[in-house]
Amino acid sequence: MYIVKAFNMPTPISTMDRECAALLPRVCEVLAGSGKSLPDDTSLEKLLDWFTGLTKEGGSLLEACPCLLEFVSTVIYNTASDPSVLSFTLRLAGLMAATEDSFKMLQERSILGRVYDIQHWQEAGLWEDPCIRIGWIQGLKSMLQHPKALHFLVEADLTKPLLQLQTDASLFVASAANQVLAHILVFFQPVSSEGCNGMEKKEKNEVKTHACIKAPVAMDTDIEHLAVTMETSPEYVAVTIAISEYLKVSLVPKDNAQLHQSLQSLRLLALLLAQAGPPLRDTLLRTVPGSLEALVTAGYSQLTLPLMDVLLAAYSCSGTDEHVPDQTVSRLLSSMLDTNKPSDLIPAAAAVLRRGHRDIVHTAKAVGILLLALDIITGQTLLNTHTAAAEEQQISVVEQLKSKTSCISMICVCLTNTPQITLMPPDFLPCPPVLIVTAVLSLLRICSGHAPSPSIGSSKACRNVIGCGKVQKCGLEALTALSTSPGAKEKMSEVFTVLIQYLHNPDSDPTVLQKCYQALVKWMGVCTDLSSMRDQLRQDLLEVVKKRVCDMRWEVRDSTVEFLGQLAGVSIFPKSAQELNVCEALLGCSTTPLLTEALSDPESYVRASTISALAQTLAPSWQQGAAVTQEQTDIVSRLLDILSADTEGFARRAVLQYFIAWFSSCSSNTPPSPSASSSLLMKSVRSVLAQGSADLDWEVKVHTLELAELLLDKTLPGHRGSGSSSTYLPHPYAVGSDQAYAPHTHSDTRTLGQTHTDHREADLASVLYGLVEQGVVSALLSGLVDCDRPVALKACRLLITLRETICPLSLGALDTTVALATAARVSCELQGWGWGREIRRNLEEKCDWTSRRERMHGFDRPGKADSEECDTVREASASEGDDSVCVGVCEALRCLGLDERLAVLTQSSDHVHNSPLSLLQDILTASHTHTHPDAQPGQEVIVDCY
Repeated sequence: MYIVKAFNMPTPISTMDRECAALLPRVCEVLAGSGKSLPDDTSLEKLLDWFTGLTKEGGSLLEACPCLLEFVSTVIYNTASDPSVLSFTLRLAGLMAATEDSFKMLQERSILGRVYDIQHWQEAGLWEDPCIRIGWIQGLKSMLQHPKALHFLVEADLTKPLLQLQTDASLFVASAANQVLAHILVFFQPVSSEGCNGMEKKEKNEVKTHACIKAPVAMDTDIEHLAVTMETSPEYVAVTIAISEYLKVSLVPKDNAQLHQSLQSLRLLALLLAQAGPPLRDTLLRTVPGSLEALVTAGYSQLTLPLMDVLLAAYSCSGTDEHVPDQTVSRLLSSMLDTNKPSDLIPAAAAVLRRGHRDIVHTAKAVGILLLALDIITGQTLLNTHTAAAEEQQISVVEQLKSKTSCISMICVCLTNTPQITLMPPDFLPCPPVLIVTAVLSLLRICSGHAPSPSIGSSKACRNVIGCGKVQKCGLEALTALSTSPGAKEKMSEVFTVLIQYLHNPDSDPTVLQKCYQALVKWMGVCTDLSSMRDQLRQDLLEVVKKRVCDMRWEVRDSTVEFLGQLAGVSIFPKSAQELNVCEALLGCSTTPLLTEALSDPESYVRASTISALAQTLAPSWQQGAAVTQEQTDIVSRLLDILSADTEGFARRAVLQYFIAWFSSCSSNTPPSPSASSSLLMKSVRSVLAQGSADLDWEVKVHTLELAELLLDKTLPGHRGSGSSSTYLPHPYAVGSDQAYAPHTHSDTRTLGQTHTDHREADLASVLYGLVEQGVVSALLSGLVDCDRPVALKACRLLITLRETICPLSLGALDTTVALATAARVSCELQGWGWGREIRRNLEEKCDWTSRRERMHGFDRPGKADSEECDTVREASASEGDDSVCVGVCEALRCLGLDERLAVLTQSSDHVHNSPLSLLQDILTASHTHTHPDAQPGQEVIVDCY
């Protein structure tokens, strides 16, 4: 019988659950004996994840799970096993060998020699299966965490097969082999005092090559964090030489068939240069410069980007050693940027900017290359092309622009980089940034057919981009980003003219129109004076918006109403005037009628966007406490109709968010007058809460509870802790701790006088009555028994807060009597069906259980208030056939077992299903059914592994 230490994921090995320890040997026996795959092919991955998690906690996997040793030794000799089981076993063996003690034990059993004997798997006809190769590689990487593993790697001569697997037909296998090769060189490299950026590293204690590393194994961590401090060992030197020589030979392909090998070698070299310390990096750079130079000269377009990654990584890290050929790397970079092949030239220049390279020579050259296509096609003088080399490059680019595919690709790459170019220091730029903005505007005009070809040589390129949606979208994205570039405000009028032309163009794609709206909002946001163009903009913009809000394409209508909402949030600040809202300045009072009409749009997405835009448009009047208008009253009626009758959840969710935004805008104001818009809001709240609580969409119900929470915050301003909204979980179905939602109690109340207590309790009773009348309490009770966990969880937390605020248990005896006597007069109505019936049933069960517990433990008989509480609940239960009954709010809050319910809701269902025990049970059950062919139809096991 195996003695297995207890464990429970994700806790340490020493605390493994006894049930898991009892099931694990049976699972191993099933996997080793059946030789067949499981119905759920992810079960083995999950089992391996469990073992990996155990290893990360520290300790030896073999010590905790001795049955694994027998399992591995059985499976590796049974070549008839399913490849998935064999792959799992190979990875598990490597994971087990990650500590030196376990490695020694596996060596003594001759397991590692068999596991990593490629010939064994080839003779069995299994090596052709990619899952065997990937398992072999991943197991090897897991094992390579200590010097003994490196010694084994060299002794078994496993470097050669790893290098061969680097060019495997399977991309996953090839990538994994690359990762292992990089891991070996970086993990075991001698520690140096400087990193790639020249920053000093902290001194670390040296560990001898033969030393035993006892630290917990860090699996799947970034390679750069895995460096082990150790003296340079003969094994490490041998591996370094083997990999360096391989890179030197394999970088330059002899023919097109070897391009894949060169690509993988470049990726490995870039990975190493980016993460290696100076000794290793300098060794690599002394070995491969000749091969890199040959590769640059060969000019393989397929290798341009990975080659640039290598050169930029080498250049940024060069100069740390006098023998490092940094001049060679610089020369090679210059060669890449001097080529006359535009298909290689443009990507190479973009790579320089993408990597954040800031060498003035190479960066300035890259900027010129990226602006060259714009210079040619728009006729704007962005560059000085008087040199022979520049003119030769220009001729080659002109030829490339004649091909439509190449032209569109080159122009898009250039446009994408223009915002970054304009923000560079002047020394890097061949022209003022405002000229680049002018060139982008000229290109947009050419695309829409509103500008003639600037020259005969560029006419073919212009025809290629006219009407091209891809170039238009890239140009508009660039124009949006260019709003913050130096000198951009000089082009404000021209920018608005071009954007309005695009909005008027009937051939504009919906996505193009959307990007036009985004650009308009962005440029208006940086505008400081609209006076010179207000009249023209007002007429043009109002006309185009009225046109587009009725467009046949719903995407265009959606973008248009979104634009109106975004425009309402844009303000400009003239030098000698008050803040001016752009939407009011340009569209006046036309916005709200347009949006009100769009509420009847047949597309739910448009209706939802319209509601959000209305909230943004009306927010300023809400904040100012403006009087209620008939228009606002009509909008509220329409929104309530949508909430009750709309068949799509998008619009109903938007309605709740509208009222939340309205309430948030008014909450900071002083008590409003009866004519203020907030009075209309408070009249609508009860209906909104009632309809939202009864909705079938869980997000609508959560938004309803958010509105209820705002009402609690406003109604109980001196009783609740501030910042309650910060307690939201990042995702409603995420597991969280209930400690973060500890209710706020008021122990300071004990220090107050009796007179103050009387006033306070009377005030609380009034507050509680108001919450009942507004429908807040009903909404919370309805949410508490909702079938959707996010709804029930939020309702439970809010009810606990209400309980601790209205009827706190922490008050003194006298205060408690006063509180109960006062709160007992406030009741809420429970309907005789649905959530009301469920609440009544819960109250009856909890009250009966409380009475039995008090009698069992000899507690004092409950006071009068407590007796009335249970009597009320029993009355409610006895009259379940009635339409509705009333129950004391405070009594219900204390009797519903909210704390126990919160503990269950916070735990979520994962604590049952997402566990090692559930996984092991599923594997056993599925294997039993899978191995019994006489099972009746319909008896298949549905595996519910996490």
